[in-house]
Amino acid sequence: MTFLQRFLNVFITLSLLNTGEQVSGLSLWGEVVQFTTVCSNWTLKPQVSIPPLQELTVCLNLNFETEEAASSWTAFMYSHPEVQTELGLAMKEHRLLVWLFGSEWSTTRSINLYTPSLSRKLSPNGTLTLGASRSVVNGITFPALVGKLSLFRLWGRERSEQDVTSLRCTEGDVVKWERDNWDTPFCDVFSNSSLECKWSVYKVRLMFLIMRSDGKNNTKLYTARDIAHTWLRTVLPSTFFLNRVSVFEVPRSKKNNSFVNENKLVRWSPSLKRFDCLVHINVIPCLNVATVKNMIPTELRDIYYDPNEKFQLQADCDSIHATPVESFSAVTTSPPGEVTESSVTTTTFKTTTSIKTTSTPTSVPTTAAPVTTLNTMTPANVSELYFEVKMNMSLTGDSDPGQTVSTWLNSSLPDDMMMVLDLQLLPKTQRCLGPAFQVITKCNAETYLTMKGLFVWPDTPGAKNASQPCPKNPLSHGRRQCKLSLSTHWLVSDLEDCGLVVETIPDLNHVEVTSENVLEVVEMIKDLLSDHSTLNYQEVATVLNKLEDIVNLSRVTPCLGQALINIISNILESDSNLVPFTNMILNITEAVGDRMVGYEGSSTLTAPSIAISVVDVVPGEFSSLTFGVSSDRAGKKPEIFINSYPFNQTVAFISLPSVLQHSFPENSSTQSPPRVKFQFFGIPMLFKNSQQGHVLNTFVVSASVTNASAPIKDLDEDVEVMLYHLIPNTLHRDVQCVYWNFNKNNGHGGWDDDGCRKENSSSQYTTCLCDHLTHFGVLLAVSRTQLDPANEQILTIITYVGCGVSSVFLGITVLTYTAFEKLRRDYPSQILIHLSLALLGLNLVFLVNSWLSSWGLYGLCVAVASTMHYFLLASFTWMGLEAVNMYFALVKVFNVYVPSYILKFCSLGWGIPLVICILVLIVNREAYGSHLYTHGQQSLKTTLDNSDNFCWIQDDLTFYVSVVAYAALVFLFNIAVFVVVLIQIRHMRVNRPAGIRGGLMHDLKGVASITLLLGLTWTVGFFTVGPARVVLLYLFAGLNTLQGLFIFLFHCLMKENVRKQWRIHLCFGRFRLDEYSDYSNSGSVGVTAKPKSNPPKPPVPSVDSVKSSSTESTSASSDSSQRDSSCKRPNLGLFVNSLALPRAQKSPSDTGALPSPRGENPTPGWRNHLLGQQGNR
Repeated sequence: MTFLQRFLNVFITLSLLNTGEQVSGLSLWGEVVQFTTVCSNWTLKPQVSIPPLQELTVCLNLNFETEEAASSWTAFMYSHPEVQTELGLAMKEHRLLVWLFGSEWSTTRSINLYTPSLSRKLSPNGTLTLGASRSVVNGITFPALVGKLSLFRLWGRERSEQDVTSLRCTEGDVVKWERDNWDTPFCDVFSNSSLECKWSVYKVRLMFLIMRSDGKNNTKLYTARDIAHTWLRTVLPSTFFLNRVSVFEVPRSKKNNSFVNENKLVRWSPSLKRFDCLVHINVIPCLNVATVKNMIPTELRDIYYDPNEKFQLQADCDSIHATPVESFSAVTTSPPGEVTESSVTTTTFKTTTSIKTTSTPTSVPTTAAPVTTLNTMTPANVSELYFEVKMNMSLTGDSDPGQTVSTWLNSSLPDDMMMVLDLQLLPKTQRCLGPAFQVITKCNAETYLTMKGLFVWPDTPGAKNASQPCPKNPLSHGRRQCKLSLSTHWLVSDLEDCGLVVETIPDLNHVEVTSENVLEVVEMIKDLLSDHSTLNYQEVATVLNKLEDIVNLSRVTPCLGQALINIISNILESDSNLVPFTNMILNITEAVGDRMVGYEGSSTLTAPSIAISVVDVVPGEFSSLTFGVSSDRAGKKPEIFINSYPFNQTVAFISLPSVLQHSFPENSSTQSPPRVKFQFFGIPMLFKNSQQGHVLNTFVVSASVTNASAPIKDLDEDVEVMLYHLIPNTLHRDVQCVYWNFNKNNGHGGWDDDGCRKENSSSQYTTCLCDHLTHFGVLLAVSRTQLDPANEQILTIITYVGCGVSSVFLGITVLTYTAFEKLRRDYPSQILIHLSLALLGLNLVFLVNSWLSSWGLYGLCVAVASTMHYFLLASFTWMGLEAVNMYFALVKVFNVYVPSYILKFCSLGWGIPLVICILVLIVNREAYGSHLYTHGQQSLKTTLDNSDNFCWIQDDLTFYVSVVAYAALVFLFNIAVFVVVLIQIRHMRVNRPAGIRGGLMHDLKGVASITLLLGLTWTVGFFTVGPARVVLLYLFAGLNTLQGLFIFLFHCLMKENVRKQWRIHLCFGRFRLDEYSDYSNSGSVGVTAKPKSNPPKPPVPSVDSVKSSSTESTSASSDSSQRDSSCKRPNLGLFVNSLALPRAQKSPSDTGALPSPRGENPTPGWRNHLLGQQGNR
């Protein structure tokens, strides 16, 4: 509400408010009050008086949950005994009512208020009530507010509509939205995120004291200002920028032994010097006002310890007030309503040339202290020289000497060149003989360790430079300036001409760690690790040894502890082998928690993949303690919860029982109080798994007690540990609760389950109960024995290279047999094409599996896994059909009739795998997924990528039934057929005509060809166990991944008819061959022939006969009434042409062989058929 002379504009902001968690502190920003029949009103406290205002602005937020509540309500009323209602806002029967200076305006839309008297003012010291339930105006009762109200503020000046909108996040200067402004009987406030209001300009007031280590209480005002600035710059976030820091001496009205506020009594020792402080802060980028108003007291409440241990600074928490303001004032004044004793010292962090003296008028007559503002100017305008001036002065009159001298100095000295920092009046006995000028202070000697060596800087006067020779190249020098200022100090060293002494991590071995240089050594290690993504064994040992020295020789403050944790985090995230150093890393993190100082109650240190929390406990008051960790699923962003349960993304949780207090040390003057430490490790690879068949499936969390009276074990009450599964245990495999045993594996540590048991387990979490404290984890049972990394990497390379090569040659084979019609006339060639297609699909899907699964799409991963499963089963099926065709050709020679032979083979070869995959998807779709073989088998595809980014069958039962059992049945049948074929071939060799010899190499080639086509090399996977496991894995990977290459060699490159087709169709010049009549003599047997005209009618179908002049064969056929009884018998074709079998002598008069009247061939079955194809060579 804005009043300016004659007009009053009303601005009401209605917003949707939601109840939330209450925020502690004085600030009510971000909170709303719910007015109900129980909580009917808030009243302004008497000490917050409203002055006689001629201009004013009121802003508030209202929210109504029902239409009835929005139709009639009273937002606020300001009344005075002399004037019943001075100011108010209400709604009755959908009419808006406004009161100003006792006058009432009513409308249904908007209001323009006219005040005839321009000198009218608001009556002061009245009563302001929010949500009044019994407001009576001119005998009319107005209804109470049933709704939510927030952000009620009153300004003592006019604000335009634009100001109200643009400056809506600023605090009122007469009435503030803070708890200490209001009496709130029976009313609670609720947090509301929708009230977010971002602002960047804040004014902070507080009181602090400085406790010096030398026991003196004579801290100068300008020294206190420098200390306050350093303290604020250290503890406030980096996005909080200090614009101005002003320090006042505490006024006389506050110089008593107690500081009383509404909640408690804080007693200050009179020997400690206190200061008031006013800070102007810019928050960039802007943050929510409620967040800043609660963040600043939180950041400033802890004791600040000087790094040089010369003093401690502590702020009075109840005096910290952060206020969002429109802008920073150009001058600095002492707190209003107080009588100050001395001037104020202020640092302004911007270029300016104005120095002003001012006082602040208030409603109570006061005397404001003159203010001297110290401005930091640009170097071109001023040189920073500081002098101490002594002189004798004579004063007459009854004025205050200190006030008089201060005013005289400020008015006499040039404003743009000089300023008074401190003024002291000495007694007459210490009068000086005349004016004296002296440059003050110096820089004390300091030893400074850097990566360029150790430099010892001597005592140096202010504004002077010190020079020291460089340790590595003494002819060059390093320089350092002693900066003369209010607190003279060393500037950063100029070591540009010096060479590095510590260039690599091994150079740290020459650096001696002392209690004085621990910070410098930490900085060195940090810089060196920033250039290393991988550390070797010696480098890891060097860094960890230095960290041990740092922890043992220093007082681990929270700042130093955070630096150490960051270094350990960098080591954990590097690609280094940390298994030999697991115990060492755990001991260092444990020591950091043991030796930490400089905190109150508890402290937490977090870094990517690691977190440490320490909690001080009182033995007699300990009941229980919990530690929760919330993080992303990679463990990179841990967030710690003490005695509270994380709301979401919980990855670890420990609950300590009350019986643990019996293990706390007894109170002793020589012992520090007991302390409970919690640790979290988000890098499972740090912990080597010493149990075969198990993998660590959780992050690691630990709990321990410092100064325990005895080892904490065999507790009467169990420690409860809940851990999140990194790989969801959807298949409900066995899990094991374990702890880290430092003594296992010859002192390198390992997992042990003694004293731990599983309470319950789901797919996402496992809860363990243990009777001792240490590092806890959960192991997941897997069914395979993992290979060592070296062999696993080699096998992976062999697999991918072999599959790539096979894919190329399988493609060539398929194209060759598909393009040349003469090569695919017989059944074996057609079966070979289908087998090659199945193997080609299997190899291609395998090669792109990891890439597709890395997309992280579950549906895509299921599709890839099921497709790969399908082509694997199809390959096995076509290998079995090769055996069936071979059996028909060699063993079942007579009376074989299979209509639609190849069509039925295709139905079986491609249909059976499809049915199996569909059944798996219907029965258990979860069987397909990623994490290939982390729990599965290596029997058939051991050398596949073992990373999580691989899609395959996850369920063991599904794998055994649909892959292992199916393959076993196929290969058992193929082995039986292989043995029968070998026996048949042996009989053929025995019965061959005399004088015909077969070559051994030809026999071996034939056996190898049949072995590959029947897939017998896959049976090696069933024997990859025992001592010869690694050797058999290499044999398995080499033979089966190159199966496509072998098929190309035996059935393309080594076949004469294929080579001739290449030369006929693909070659040029002298390498090209022409088609000729006896080409088919070199072809395979059993190709399709043209039917003879009017063949004799046999009583039964006969087998194929072989022409003497060509490879074409015919089938006996009946007349038109019996044509369906004819058949074409399957043959070996491709399989036996490679064998060195005896050939039958061909008669020149042989023109064919017709069936005999009895339906038999002239030659005795398939044996003579083969013999006829192996002619004289």
